[in-house]
Amino acid sequence: MQSYPCAERLTLVEQVHGRTVADPYRWLEDPSASERWLRDQDELWLTYAGSLTTRFRWKNAVRRLSNVSSVSTPVWRGGRCFTLRREPGREQAVLYVDETPLIDPTQLDPSGRTTLDAWQPSPDGSRLAFQLSRGGTEQSTLFVLDVASGQLLDGPLDGCRYSPVAWLPDNSTFYYVRFRQVRRHRLGDSDDTTILADEASYGLEISADGRWLTICTASDLWFADLTIDAPPTYLPQDATTIMSVGPDGRLYVVTTQGSPTGRICVGDPTEPTVWHDYIQPRETMTGLAILDDIVLVSTATEIAVHDRESGRRLSTLELPGHGSVGSLTAHGNRAWFSYTDSVTPPTVYCYDAGTGQTTHQQTETTPVETHLLTTSSGVELRVIGKPGPRPTILYGYGGFGQSLTPTYSAFALAWVEAGGSFVTATLSGDGTSRDAGTRHNKQNVFDEFIAAAEHLIADGWTTADQLAICGESNGGLLTAAALTQRPELFAAAVCSAPLTDMIRYELSGLGERWTAEYGSAQDADDFENLLSYSPYHRVTEGVKYPAVLLTAFGNDTRVDPLHARKMCAALQHATASGRPVLLRFEPDAGHTTGGINLAADLLAFLADQTGLVTP
Repeated sequence: MQSYPCAERLTLVEQVHGRTVADPYRWLEDPSASERWLRDQDELWLTYAGSLTTRFRWKNAVRRLSNVSSVSTPVWRGGRCFTLRREPGREQAVLYVDETPLIDPTQLDPSGRTTLDAWQPSPDGSRLAFQLSRGGTEQSTLFVLDVASGQLLDGPLDGCRYSPVAWLPDNSTFYYVRFRQVRRHRLGDSDDTTILADEASYGLEISADGRWLTICTASDLWFADLTIDAPPTYLPQDATTIMSVGPDGRLYVVTTQGSPTGRICVGDPTEPTVWHDYIQPRETMTGLAILDDIVLVSTATEIAVHDRESGRRLSTLELPGHGSVGSLTAHGNRAWFSYTDSVTPPTVYCYDAGTGQTTHQQTETTPVETHLLTTSSGVELRVIGKPGPRPTILYGYGGFGQSLTPTYSAFALAWVEAGGSFVTATLSGDGTSRDAGTRHNKQNVFDEFIAAAEHLIADGWTTADQLAICGESNGGLLTAAALTQRPELFAAAVCSAPLTDMIRYELSGLGERWTAEYGSAQDADDFENLLSYSPYHRVTEGVKYPAVLLTAFGNDTRVDPLHARKMCAALQHATASGRPVLLRFEPDAGHTTGGINLAADLLAFLADQTGLVTP
């Protein structure tokens, strides 16, 4: 049996809503108290990793498959074209204006720890607001520079995490979000004007003429006429709604009110509460582009062409395959969108409405087999690889309405090239089925994931000794729940930046913002539901758990590493399988900082535990 670092088990027991809840590793929530234990876990991981002779082969494979160029859809302002480009061999993209590099994060910080989080040019393209964070913290600081000279004009303005920026036509004033407050800032001023202080996450839009300001949260709207000195008008919503004024002066509203997949309405900005149906997308809308004579509406899998005046559907743009449509931008009578699938790196296409032609640069693809399966319960499984049985990774997310559409993944392709299969499950909680996988319905997600594993085994794609599960963040919760509920189904599991203690998740990271997804332990009914699946609380001594690798990141401001620490200690104490339970911790990385080294380590671990022999 594996020998693990000593972790004291407290006799801590609490009464919560009349239930007895044990928390033997509460002390691991304190980073300083767990320093010695964490050093011992690092040594354990490095010893195990040192025994994986294939790590360097995996690293080379991931680097080769990642060595593709990428470019974002362009943003045009005042005749200038802004794009993000990543050249082969570079991990970070560079922001260009026309053909000139404007912001290179690696040049700003050769260590590679500084990230360009967001950017927004002014209406005439002369100035650029941009946000930087360091070490994966996502705690953005905002700056403004002069595009022609590259000189800084303003900043730093801290506390701008996830902040949108909406410029006024004067190119010197913008609205933004700082410390979760909507503020108006004029370049060079030391004091901002606070517009809203509602402690929410906002989206901001300003009409091209600078008159109308819209402010959106997940379920509320504010609308303001900036020509009058009055606070924004509150327009409460009972659905997800986004409102903006288009270049034609019409009010455009995208709302799920009365439509699970969303609908587009139009109106007059002088009467912002009066909307008229305009376009009903066939799937959940991901983008809207208003051209001279037409409107393009993108979903995850198609781009539909509509008449601009009436909204009538005219046609669809031909796509190169059954993949995913990305960001959609427009300028004049042309539009740009990105496309990717399991074997095609993200590629930008340009559609010219005048000629009806779509063009793009040639992109290399990686030839692999793909299959689409459906379980008896209706779960769709997208398989990359040949029929088995063979070592297989089952990946899922199941939450927050995120759609797992086909995307290019060097991680997945490296596994398939080596002879394995990579399977992505579409679960409740994803896309339009979000409500079926939230709060008291969260167990649906775990049941479907487990059913997917059973289907792959029953139909001969893999075996329990060859099947691994993998997920990150909310997907890390998914894999942790699955391995504690059906440990015999899996040979290995990777839980990356996972949530595992669902009774206390609200007390750290961004947990307090996620009660709409999971519920709150302060509510008795929610508490019972959370406790029923909380992975940390389901760990049982003497059970033969699969091999487990938990990853955590010291600068993760979304999911606190305490979840991985507590889950690791609980599993190491309880497991009777003899398979390793390991913790891989990166102190200077954040929630989304994973790179080639992390991917190689995960693949080497999974290959070792499922028997995949690399060529």
